[in-house]
Amino acid sequence: MAATKNVELGEVALSFNDIGMTFPDGTEALRGVTFDVRRGEFVTIVGPSGCGKSTLLKIASGLLQNTTGTVDVDRDRLGYVFQDATLLPWRTISKNVELFAELHEVDKNKRQALAQEAIELVGLTGFENHFPKSLSGGMKMRASLARTLTLEPPVFLFDEPFGAVDEITREHLNDETQALFMRKGFAGLFITHSISEAVFMSTRVLVMSNRPGQIVDEYNIPFEYPRKPDLRFDPEFARISGEVSLSLRGAH
Repeated sequence: MAATKNVELGEVALSFNDIGMTFPDGTEALRGVTFDVRRGEFVTIVGPSGCGKSTLLKIASGLLQNTTGTVDVDRDRLGYVFQDATLLPWRTISKNVELFAELHEVDKNKRQALAQEAIELVGLTGFENHFPKSLSGGMKMRASLARTLTLEPPVFLFDEPFGAVDEITREHLNDETQALFMRKGFAGLFITHSISEAVFMSTRVLVMSNRPGQIVDEYNIPFEYPRKPDLRFDPEFARISGEVSLSLRGAH
């Protein structure tokens, strides 16, 4: 697959098998969702609002219990990046980045070293002793990414992490997340409402139907990594984005 030429594919790291979710009030959020994500794959789900995309991530993480089907993933080393950076305002950026490793009882010296490496990877060197209130929205999301990186997770879940920042910042964060993906080779499952973001970031794009959410289309993205920002203006990029858009319109 051309899209993964520069990222080695590994074992299946996250597997959904016939996932269904019905809430206590009778709302059926998901029905029959089945797909795998391998190490070295970056899979993005797009779908109508309320179709169960975020619910699927919560099921993967164990925050919600699915009604039917099974999930196979190592939850002890699972990275989860939320829509909000969720930084603790009373802790410095360095201490925020250390938090997950601290909760996992990683040795203090090791977690400090892991935190510093992660801070450097996301481009926040020099801001270690700043507090979240002094950072821009994009910088806060970088800190959130760094905090998760300290666990060295084989699986990353991204729940619309860049939806609240401006377009230029969003594109920069796309570039930085792509670089992290290439360097670490994790299995990525990304949720977004942006078709352009989905096609730019992914090895595969899955389209989910309206509620109850089901996977109705799948697109292999044929661009090699690293992907340059001007890829967004490529005719083939526009063609694939158009196909995904048409599928998404039909899913409503």
